[in-house]
Amino acid sequence: MTGSMVMYELTVIALWFSEHLICLIAQRELGVTWDVDLYGELLKIGGGKERMTAYFNKVGWPEKAPKSEEERKEFIASLHKRKTELFMALIEKKLLPLRPGVAKLIDQALEKGVKVAVCSTSNEKAVSAIVSFLLGPQRVEKIQIYAGDVVPRKKPDPAIYMLAAETLGVEPSSCVVVEDSAIGLAAAKAAGMKCIVTKSGYTADEDFLNADAVFDCIGDPPEERFDLAFCGSLLEKQYVS
Repeated sequence: MTGSMVMYELTVIALWFSEHLICLIAQRELGVTWDVDLYGELLKIGGGKERMTAYFNKVGWPEKAPKSEEERKEFIASLHKRKTELFMALIEKKLLPLRPGVAKLIDQALEKGVKVAVCSTSNEKAVSAIVSFLLGPQRVEKIQIYAGDVVPRKKPDPAIYMLAAETLGVEPSSCVVVEDSAIGLAAAKAAGMKCIVTKSGYTADEDFLNADAVFDCIGDPPEERFDLAFCGSLLEKQYVS
């Protein structure tokens, strides 16, 4: 796979449930609760600030929220910042688990000279902290991160994946994306990339018909689901008539 690239969505690296707990804490500061089912639905919207805005637009804004659109954007930004602070506290205490097989696949890619990137609509500071704390400094210096508002349009728009491929000088057709949601899959396929889905508790029932492969996780031996060689086999298939 030399000259190729493996890209990860952030939630493939770490579990969503910890961020869900943070959202509950932040929302309770406003007297609002997101239960597990509701949060699962909101995850179909790319971006934390976008999720919060969509929720309040649907059910009504809290009494303490400002009235003008610009002030509401600042309100959402401050709420999202607070959520990120709490989220990062969990990361720094190493209370956020690394999903099985992630470190293994990244190490395999780096050893073979395959470029690795993390592409997420989550806050850039949080993404960098997760990658640093969970994967360690030696891996971090070799991984490119594209996150937050680095692109104007969030998933399912392919912008973040296209940006990564362009800046790293890799053809989209030579990229394999590991995603965990339908909107992430849609973004990867719209970018012209191969996509493996590793389902999460929130996305298990989503439609992954267009995925090149679907697993419950990447997995470590002896329960490994796939490895770098499998990713390479997906790229080889597109050259077979």
